[in-house]
Amino acid sequence: MSENQYLEYELLAKEIYDTLHKAEGVGTIDIMHNVKLTGNSGCNHQIDVYWEFEMVGEVHRVAVECKNYNTEVSVGRIRDFFGVLHDLGNNTKGIFVTKVGYQSGAKKFGEYYGISLKEMRFPNQDDWEGRFKTITGEFIMLVPDNIRCTVDYDQRWVLENCKQEDFSPSQKIKIDLYKLLVEDSGGNIIKSYSDMYREVPVINQEESINLTHTFEFENGYIVPDGIRLKILKIHFTYDVIALASETVVIEGDEIAKAILKDVTSGDVRFFDKLGNVRKRE
Repeated sequence: MSENQYLEYELLAKEIYDTLHKAEGVGTIDIMHNVKLTGNSGCNHQIDVYWEFEMVGEVHRVAVECKNYNTEVSVGRIRDFFGVLHDLGNNTKGIFVTKVGYQSGAKKFGEYYGISLKEMRFPNQDDWEGRFKTITGEFIMLVPDNIRCTVDYDQRWVLENCKQEDFSPSQKIKIDLYKLLVEDSGGNIIKSYSDMYREVPVINQEESINLTHTFEFENGYIVPDGIRLKILKIHFTYDVIALASETVVIEGDEIAKAILKDVTSGDVRFFDKLGNVRKRE
């Protein structure tokens, strides 16, 4: 196995424990990779993944040994790791992570001396037992259609700023929706028809008619037929139609990143490529 594969496995372990800490609300802990620590003997030890934190006046230290092995870990490897932990002292907690599993002697030794033994690997068929591996869903694209528009003008502003022969508050002006632009007092465009079209809410997976939505403006102006008018609201009445539907199949294998299994308790955590972690019930 290449050095890169060992390195990738160590970095995956760092990422997995970082995800676990964040999921449990302690994401401020600095989880480090490839740390050099000096033991009580004066010997230096390379630790694959390491973190420490203080709680109730006590400092807790955790050292993780990662072995990307294709065979079960022997008791000798666990004894070596125990020696490192003993030399580091300070009640350093040890976690041993590997891909395939552990020989019986390794399990006994680790359990007796409180070393947590983990399997970290890609999920196999047994891990999916009792869980949905394939999710099939129909996705429907809903869009607003048949949009009708009415405008509430600022009548006081209209009376003060418009000549009656040009415009009166009771007058109806034809508005081309596709050219509808709302400006501020300085003439800067603050909302276009396409903006409002995107913001109109649709009801999830239901076709409906004669829905309404209102846009309110504190400093909005429109210029239909060359007449500048201050507005208060634009009311949309619209229908919702299903434009298209598509069946999407999501395979668990496609988004799965790794599982972390505790050898003693059998506890299994699933990690996906989106940064989520879930416990197998």
